[in-house]
Amino acid sequence: MRSPVLTDAPPTATPATLDPVTGRPAPHRSPGSESFRTTARIVGALYLAGMVVGIGGNLLIQSILTAPDLLATIAASGGLLAVGAVCWLATVAGDAAHGVLMFPILRRHSERSAVGYLAARITDAVLIAVMVLLIAMQIPIGAEFLKAGSGDTSYLEALSAVLTQGNLYAYEFAMTTVGVAGLVLCSAFLRTHLIPRPLAVWGLVGYAVILGGSVLQILGFQLNSVQAIPGGLWEGFIGVWLIVKGFNPSALTSAPATPDRTAPTAGGTA
Repeated sequence: MRSPVLTDAPPTATPATLDPVTGRPAPHRSPGSESFRTTARIVGALYLAGMVVGIGGNLLIQSILTAPDLLATIAASGGLLAVGAVCWLATVAGDAAHGVLMFPILRRHSERSAVGYLAARITDAVLIAVMVLLIAMQIPIGAEFLKAGSGDTSYLEALSAVLTQGNLYAYEFAMTTVGVAGLVLCSAFLRTHLIPRPLAVWGLVGYAVILGGSVLQILGFQLNSVQAIPGGLWEGFIGVWLIVKGFNPSALTSAPATPDRTAPTAGGTA
């Protein structure tokens, strides 16, 4: 009598895909991992570009708006002031892009964090755009000052002073929203481990200082923007980090499919 043939043998393991260069098994990549890697590089590049363009534009603007004879300087250097304003306007697109690009990544973990970060970034971009508009309005005032010649220009000087104070307020309000946005982002980083924990803590501290310092400046304390240093250094470092390292792949693959959803109670409807 012949022995029965066993048909329930375990399936043969599928051989791992070999890396064509090293000959070793290639690391497993989850669907969409490459798109997240690209997003990390773009976000990192936006951090670095925003710093370079923003600092360059600010140097141009401040060299004109802090001159002793303000209106005469604006009249003579209106083109440079326009260039500085355009540089800041470019950061508006970058700030809004941060919120848009991070939305699908944060949403995998927390929809509230994703929506909160996007809303804060858009608010920040709108306030910066208002600041740019107030700065650009100085250019026609400078032209009117030049036309007035030796006539009475006190009303133009008063209007210019009001616009200068207005763009400072718009900047400080924008920085408070940057602080809020950064706290939302770094809190999400701390919970999800998308970046190393020490970097997330550094970001939390830096953005808390930005938020507190900006509120103090709105209240009249002159901090000369030193409150932006810790957060600014973090943005420079994290920009390089995201370009080189990207987000933690395991944190992306372990994200829940339905974030911020409460499971139905027993006996309840789904």
